[in-house]
Amino acid sequence: MSNHFTGLSLGPPLGDQRLDLCDLYAFQAPADPTRTVLILNANPNADALHPDAIYRLAVDNDGDLLNDIAFSFIFSGPVDGRQTVDVHLAVGDDAESPFPMGEKIFDAVEVSFGPTANVHQSGGHTFAAGSRSDAFFFDFDGIKNLFDITGGRNFTAPHLGDSSPWTGVDSNLTANVFSIAIELPTAELGANPDIRIWGRCSLRQDGGLNHVDRAGHPSVSSFFNTDDTKLEYNASVPVNDRERWTAQFVHLMGHTGGYTEDEAVAEIDREGTLPDMLHFNPAKPAKYPNGRVTTDDVIDYRLAFLTKGDCPPSGLAPHTDVLDVFPYLGNPHPAN
Repeated sequence: MSNHFTGLSLGPPLGDQRLDLCDLYAFQAPADPTRTVLILNANPNADALHPDAIYRLAVDNDGDLLNDIAFSFIFSGPVDGRQTVDVHLAVGDDAESPFPMGEKIFDAVEVSFGPTANVHQSGGHTFAAGSRSDAFFFDFDGIKNLFDITGGRNFTAPHLGDSSPWTGVDSNLTANVFSIAIELPTAELGANPDIRIWGRCSLRQDGGLNHVDRAGHPSVSSFFNTDDTKLEYNASVPVNDRERWTAQFVHLMGHTGGYTEDEAVAEIDREGTLPDMLHFNPAKPAKYPNGRVTTDDVIDYRLAFLTKGDCPPSGLAPHTDVLDVFPYLGNPHPAN
């Protein structure tokens, strides 16, 4: 549940899986370390994305927590099992707009729902969108055992007794997801020396734009939100995160790990949990919390963070079908 669920009611935004952002990745291209890969996954059903939504990857490259670069992805309505997508690239002030702005770098390119990806090239950009094997791995029943979250309750103190909560079963072993992947020259990102990346899903609704989900650090939204605050959190922007959400995060960490306020703030600062943006210095090897690669065990990392190192590891292994070539996530599993 890196962010496969929004809030603790375990339901997607507006009850629509197409609007649910799952995972965000950033890493150097294995074959060319001068290029960066950004991947935003959505929709655990792995079918067509919402034609009235704007899916976005935004980048801050100067540390002011405002967007300097933004990729917007606009999908057509699906017809006969096919869908296309436009990709807009905005820079500077245009990147702050929640609407698609700037240059259209891909125009109505085909999404893939079959066994292989449709890979598109435009200038220095490589792009693919469609159904892929989900690289995220976790023991969902074990997490429910650990936190006793049946009935949609919020996370509180973990049940760290003599017996392990883990079942040893990867709940996502044969799962698919809708993946949006773009690779580009790292120099275009203007990292000085690092960048911060976040994803957003906004829905055109009632004549306006409803910001229904966001993605940054893995599993932050799932674990730190409450059912009362998740809508506000998903509609908010990173520049306001520290002021608005630090107290809530500190409070939760007091329950889950016995942190004092000073200890919790220090740990949040160490990781850079707030603002909720994925931090990546491309001059250093990618491994969460410096970017994120498809084999990172982000659930064990997050649970160690929450419990001050007291939670035992789940014992799960990364998926073996991830690729070392674009689009990096494996071919989708056959439908059951």
